[in-house]
Amino acid sequence: MFKFLHNNKIVSFINIFYKIAFWLNLTGIILFILDFGFNQDSFFQSVIDKSYIAIILSGLTATVLRYITHRTQLNTKVLSFDFLSVIVISYILSMHLLDNPLLFMENSFLQNFKWIKIAVLLTFVRELSAQNINYRKINLNPAQLFITSFLGIILICSFLLMLPNATNKPLEYLDALFTATSAVCVTGLAVVDTGSHFTTLGQGIILLFIQLGGLGILTFASYFSYFFKGGSSYSNQLVLSDMTNSNKIGEVFSTFKRILIITFSIELIGAILIYSSVPKTIIPSFFERVFFSIFHSISSFCNAGFSTLSNSLFETDYQFNYYLQFNIISLFVLGGLGFPIVINLIKYLKYVISKYVKQLSIGKKAHKPWVLNLNSRITLITTISLSIFGTLCFFFFEYNNTLSSHGFVGKVITSIFQATTPRTAGFNAVDMTDLYRPTILITILLMWIGASPSSTGGGIKTSTFAIATLNFINLGRGRDKIEIYHREIGNTTVRRAFAIITLSLIVIGLGVLLISHFNPNINLLSIIFECFSAYSTAGLSLGITADLSGQSKFVLIVIMFLGRVSMLSLLIAFMKKVQFKNYRYPSEDILIN
Repeated sequence: MFKFLHNNKIVSFINIFYKIAFWLNLTGIILFILDFGFNQDSFFQSVIDKSYIAIILSGLTATVLRYITHRTQLNTKVLSFDFLSVIVISYILSMHLLDNPLLFMENSFLQNFKWIKIAVLLTFVRELSAQNINYRKINLNPAQLFITSFLGIILICSFLLMLPNATNKPLEYLDALFTATSAVCVTGLAVVDTGSHFTTLGQGIILLFIQLGGLGILTFASYFSYFFKGGSSYSNQLVLSDMTNSNKIGEVFSTFKRILIITFSIELIGAILIYSSVPKTIIPSFFERVFFSIFHSISSFCNAGFSTLSNSLFETDYQFNYYLQFNIISLFVLGGLGFPIVINLIKYLKYVISKYVKQLSIGKKAHKPWVLNLNSRITLITTISLSIFGTLCFFFFEYNNTLSSHGFVGKVITSIFQATTPRTAGFNAVDMTDLYRPTILITILLMWIGASPSSTGGGIKTSTFAIATLNFINLGRGRDKIEIYHREIGNTTVRRAFAIITLSLIVIGLGVLLISHFNPNINLLSIIFECFSAYSTAGLSLGITADLSGQSKFVLIVIMFLGRVSMLSLLIAFMKKVQFKNYRYPSEDILIN
């Protein structure tokens, strides 16, 4: 039988069937969108339902055929996943194709047709992962591929938000594009109220693209492809290592795996804690409370700042819920630290625990190696310093203003919340329009600095700010190099830091200039705040976003996008590379001041 299957004509036919199965499953996703996005009449709904069955059957057949024709490429984890999915999906199909009470339990929850729709999504993911995607053939360098992927998912999200069943009220395309950009770029600025303007479907679409934007669509696509195939081409690994800044090519997919596990674990724990912090009296419905918890957990960890509450956490029922505020602080601080830092911290905690265990068992103090690397040390010190500085400033300036209705403990927690949220989280627990001017200026500074590198947040990044600070301190001391923790910071890092700072100010400055031209009636400080918030993907606003003209909204869309992908990445992507030449001109100093 196996020799028969390896006949050239049969192999050619099977390969054609694989392609047909993929396109059928892609059609299934289109039908899925039409099914949920539009109200169907009974005839068209029955056509869609029958099409689902045919599509799932093609996907199951393709999965089984791969194991028959590629017996030498078996992977235990993939085999287990496919075996269970084939059994479950086959059982669900049988329940809808056969009507035999002896085979199935009456009123089984699997009889619900929604499981067929979930099976369509599952088979599509499986078929998509089986495709041979070669990033080198796309003719884009890693930076261009990274930028293009963000543009692509922004456009897809904007079209999905235009679906009739995604909104409770009519939505203009520019507002849909703004919301999509804000979601994918994990900013949080909104021109319409997320909770009231969008249905549960619309909010689910926003949540999905917050997750994709926070982690990157290529992270998901590449890892699923690697998982189901059991490997990846060397050229793909080269491209992905450039995008993820991996030190070793072989670590690319292990890094992806750690990122996905850490993300989903933290978001799950966060959702459980948020669920426990919301009283049933506020959200009586179990489903709504679960959705609220998941939405805010993902939005917090991805530093997106989107909320189903009209006034974020400044709502009457939530502004004094300090337990909820603390949970959300924990989520967006962890998300803003960056995955390399979180991974290094986990490694350090393992080391500390093992050290004390050995000390108790052996009686000698274990040797302390360089576990917490330089990047982690600089990032953690900068993050803690900025958080303390912001908390003290907010507590001092707003004590008798926006904090006046809170007790002492409430003042402290709300101050911590408002000091950490500008660093790209985007939630607010006070009325932003009532802030004193010094507080607004400090918030602008914190938004501009933003989160840490390789995180879900934006801004110029904490490490960039730290390098710039260390540089002018060293210049003041008359030193020509930056040294910290017995390490020297490379000149390339210093040049990149100042390039990022300069480019950010250029983009923000142009944004302020254009918006003040298009909306001359709006206060200049509010415009400056809005542009810093957009570039840093912070999502905070002084209440002018919805009142902006169409031109100003488009300017903010561009600023949000440039802030997420970084202006430096854009220059690297599209500027012609200069070939290295093995010579140097005589150096000469230029007068600076």
